[in-house]
Amino acid sequence: MTRADHPNGTSRIAEVAEGLEEDLVVNIQGDEPQIEPELVDRTVELLASRPDVPMATLVSPFAPGEDPANPNIVKCVRAADGRALYFSRSPIPFDRDRAPGAARPMKHVGLYAYRREFLRTFVALAPTPLECTESLEQLRVLEHGHAILCAEGEAHFTGIDTPEQYAAFVARMRGA
Repeated sequence: MTRADHPNGTSRIAEVAEGLEEDLVVNIQGDEPQIEPELVDRTVELLASRPDVPMATLVSPFAPGEDPANPNIVKCVRAADGRALYFSRSPIPFDRDRAPGAARPMKHVGLYAYRREFLRTFVALAPTPLECTESLEQLRVLEHGHAILCAEGEAHFTGIDTPEQYAAFVARMRGA
């Protein structure tokens, strides 16, 4: 349905968005089949409330049994105002001293909301060293100085990035 030469999902979404008139465009990644609709709404509402910011995404606390050290689960660190500071496949932040009140690790959920005009900007941005290092296209946005707002909500399911996660998804579907 889109050209085959896209280097990433955001580029593919930008192609589709060229034919839209809506100001906000939502991308739920295909590896998030169980994302809760209210989390989509929360992310879109956050972006709609902040016309000064070009995009938003979703972060969630880790569920019991999820491993923050798993590189297939992307982590996010946020500023006090809710903007993303960094995304990584490594466990961040590192609580060196097990300090009371320390920031807790947050997982990134594969959901993005964009201002349609920003998608044009994104595809014109050059890939960046951090994006290439972590293999996370949202780092291109941060490295070029653009903000990403982070809505927070409890995502009950991890995305499907590995055969093990797919097997767990199938087991949940069979039990449903």
